[in-house]
Amino acid sequence: MFLLRRLPQSPTFLTDVPNWNKLILDETHVGRVERSNLLCDRYEIRKRLGRGGFGVTFLARDTQLPGTPLCVIKQLCPKVRDQGLLEKARQRFEQEATVLGRLGTHSQIPHLLNYFEIEGKFYLVQEYVHGLTLSKSVRRTGAWSEEKVKCFLTSFLPVLQYVHKNQVIHRDIKPSNILYCPEDGRLVLIDFGAVKEKVMTVDPATCRTFSTQFIGTVGFAPPEQLSLRSVFATDLYALGMTCLFLLTSKPPLEFEYEPRTGEILWHQNVLVSDYFGQVLDRMLKVSLKERYQSAEEVLRALELESHLETLLPCMNNQPLAPLPEPPQPEEFISPIVRTANAIREWQARLNTKRP
Repeated sequence: MFLLRRLPQSPTFLTDVPNWNKLILDETHVGRVERSNLLCDRYEIRKRLGRGGFGVTFLARDTQLPGTPLCVIKQLCPKVRDQGLLEKARQRFEQEATVLGRLGTHSQIPHLLNYFEIEGKFYLVQEYVHGLTLSKSVRRTGAWSEEKVKCFLTSFLPVLQYVHKNQVIHRDIKPSNILYCPEDGRLVLIDFGAVKEKVMTVDPATCRTFSTQFIGTVGFAPPEQLSLRSVFATDLYALGMTCLFLLTSKPPLEFEYEPRTGEILWHQNVLVSDYFGQVLDRMLKVSLKERYQSAEEVLRALELESHLETLLPCMNNQPLAPLPEPPQPEEFISPIVRTANAIREWQARLNTKRP
C-alpha cells in the first residue's frame, strides 16, 4: 500500500522511472544493506556486483581481518513466510554451505569464508578472486582460436571433474561464471546454482513456480535442465555452449537450430578441425544418451587427438574381405564299403593288364 500511495498520478509518471526505481531500492532489504555501514558488525559493503531473482551479490571488506581484505557476499532470499518452511530452508542452507566449504578447498573454486542468517536472509561470504570473466575477455579481445579453446577445456575440465566427484552439479556454467586470473593463469569457477536451488525450493506450495523459474541461464541450459532434471552431463552441454561463445563471440540464442531435432547449427559460424568439431557436437547433443556422460570422457577425447597420427596406421578403415567358405565335411563311408570299393578298383586295374 505504501508503494501505491507514492505512485505519481500524473500521466507523465514514466519520466520519473529512475526515481521510482530508487524508491523501490531504498525501501527493500537490499537498499538497507547497501546503506548500512557494516553487515553483521563485520563486513563493510562497498558496492553491488549483481542481482537476480534469487538474491544479490555484494563486494565487501572484512573489517575483522588484518588489512581488511575484499570478499564477496551472496545474499539468498527464500520466498517463504511459514516458520516451518523457513526452518527447512535454514537446514538446506547449512547443508549446502557445508558442501560449498568442502568444494572451496580446490584452487579453482573460491573459498567459503563464512555463512550466516539475518532476518530470514541467508548470506555466503566467499574469497574475492581478482580476475576477468571470459565474457569480458571475449568482448575486449574478440573470439578465441581453436587452440586457445582447447587449452581452456584441458585446464577447466579437471575442476568440473572434481565438482562432479563431490556429487554436485553446477547448473550455471557460462562465460560470466568463469574467471581468468592473469597473475597465475588459473580458471576459477564461481556462482554455484546448486546452492540456490537447494535453498529456494523448500515450499511445496510454491512448486508451481518451477515451470517458469529454474536455476540456470537460457541458451546455456539443455532441455533436461529446463524440465528440472539436471545430471552431470547437463554441465557438459553448458560447457560446450561456452566453447561456442569463445569461438564465435555469439551468445547461444543467436545460433540457428534444427527445428526437428533441436540441435544447434553452429558449423557455419566457425571453422574448426573435423575432430574437434566432433567433440563439440557430442558435448552439445540434445539427447542425453548421445552426449558425453562425464568430464573424464571429454578429456580422454581431447587427449586422443594428439595421438591420431600414431594410431592411424594401426587402424583398419578398409572393409574386411569376405571370409573363405569353410570346407565341407567328407561324406561318411563305412569300413565295409571302403573295402568293397578297394576290391573293385584292384580288379579294374588287373583287367587292364590282361591281353
